[in-house]
Amino acid sequence: MSGPALLSKVRKDTGSRWMMRAVGAPLEREEFPLVEPRPGEALIEVAGCGVCHTDLGYLFDGVATRAALPLALGHEISGYVRAAGPGSESWIGKAVVVPAVTPCGACAVCRSGNGTICAQQTMPGNDVHGGFATHVTVPARGLCEVPGAAEAGARTLGRSDCTLAQLSVLADAVSTPYQALQRAQVGPGDLVIVIGLGGVGGFATQIASARGAVVAGFDVAAARLELLSRHGLSLGLDPRAHTPKELKAQLRALARERGARDVRWKIFECSGTAAGQELAWSLLGPGAYLSVVGFTLDKIQLRLSNLMAFDAHAAGNWGCLPELYPAALALLLDGRVAVAPFVEIHPLERAWEVLCAAREHRLERRAVLVP
Repeated sequence: MSGPALLSKVRKDTGSRWMMRAVGAPLEREEFPLVEPRPGEALIEVAGCGVCHTDLGYLFDGVATRAALPLALGHEISGYVRAAGPGSESWIGKAVVVPAVTPCGACAVCRSGNGTICAQQTMPGNDVHGGFATHVTVPARGLCEVPGAAEAGARTLGRSDCTLAQLSVLADAVSTPYQALQRAQVGPGDLVIVIGLGGVGGFATQIASARGAVVAGFDVAAARLELLSRHGLSLGLDPRAHTPKELKAQLRALARERGARDVRWKIFECSGTAAGQELAWSLLGPGAYLSVVGFTLDKIQLRLSNLMAFDAHAAGNWGCLPELYPAALALLLDGRVAVAPFVEIHPLERAWEVLCAAREHRLERRAVLVP
């Protein structure tokens, strides 16, 4: 079907989305008309949308969305381009992953390569309606095409273990740690320490291992430690059972055993908890690089002079630049990073129930909602 025919059809159709109307209130289903995208926009038929810790912050903890409520949450989106505005028609019919954050691409900040801090960036489920829906309209710029997925249907893609719906987690849980690891220049000889082995931390572990690093991880869930021991984790520990001094001793022993450096450790705080942040800070050593990937409203006390004393570095990481998505996608499609064991599929109609379960830590894997 041609682009104009598709656009004509869209005007007659409706979609549905699950709306957040107030903090802590159950989501409400809403019907809405599917309208022709404006220039630079694409209409996506959602295949899957992952549930992120950030969604829980908006829904339950009072973290403010930039767009006013009511709003459909969800920023880990994969699907099919069903219509596109003028200038973007070449996207129609393609299977894509929507970046969690799309910079404008035109401002001075974007042109300098710093699009993650673009003031005009668009984040579904924050700036515009998100992917807890059957359809979503997003910027066409930055979409990541998934080769072969338009024909694959529900089959797995490439040499991977995942479907297009499961691949939605690329939009944040995979791409965010990918950028953090890329910025830290993780590679062979590095000792990488991941704190919090949930969605983001679990994929950080796999990506670091795929880049040739030796990986140690800390989590309070024994099931996560056991699963990741089969996917790149060389040492997994519950930090509650050890003092920071004991943990450092085990990390040094691991570095010696596996031929990794005993200095310039690369630490990724992915738990989004005060306890995790305190642990990450306690593990700083000579030349260490600390990347804060998880988010919490909680505050901690620390001695900032440790950065000076260890000649260490600390950095934050917000999302991932769209131009990095194809390389992150290749890790999944080549089978170097597993997806299926780390996600679980739920029908979109159960969105409220799934979000409550995620908040109460009753889900073993990252949830993906499927219309």
